Amino acid sequence: MRFGDFLRTAILLFAGAATACAVVAVAGAKGKDDNTLLYIAVAWWVIAALIGLWLGRGVHTLDGIARLMADARNSQSLPEIQPGRILFNRMWALALATIATGGLAWLIPQVPAIGAGFFLLAALWWRRQPSAVQAVEERDGVRFYVERTSPFEPTKLIRTPGFRKNEPAPTDVQRTSA
Repeated sequence: MRFGDFLRTAILLFAGAATACAVVAVAGAKGKDDNTLLYIAVAWWVIAALIGLWLGRGVHTLDGIARLMADARNSQSLPEIQPGRILFNRMWALALATIATGGLAWLIPQVPAIGAGFFLLAALWWRRQPSAVQAVEERDGVRFYVERTSPFEPTKLIRTPGFRKNEPAPTDVQRTSA
């Protein structure tokens, strides 16, 4: 699976987890008739969204993603493309956290409300990372793929040859006089 596509999918999964947690938190708070929790939860979600937008405003890659791309293993052939298995191996903790926090909504609706804010913060923080990875791929003429590893091992990337994007610089244009 291409690394940029993996990041896009991860962002959507974090946003989906935030939505699911918010829905069950609202349902749990309404079930307990707790409007104060709803006001505090919405305020937390707004604060988390603002923090995520602030942290994700840059156009550079995050340090962890840059380090992951720098440590990528070189390969001349394309790896096996198994997006379902790779997503499950890399995102199982998010699924487990979403289910665990959502399951507590009927007993303690504060837990999914807090979780929704953190998932939203992460989704907004990472929102520009796929574009940054694509820019590096175009600049260097490589493609990054997520390597299939055990679910308990750290993520590893494979670097394969790709196509470099060559655009003329504004000073390369020759002007002709009429």
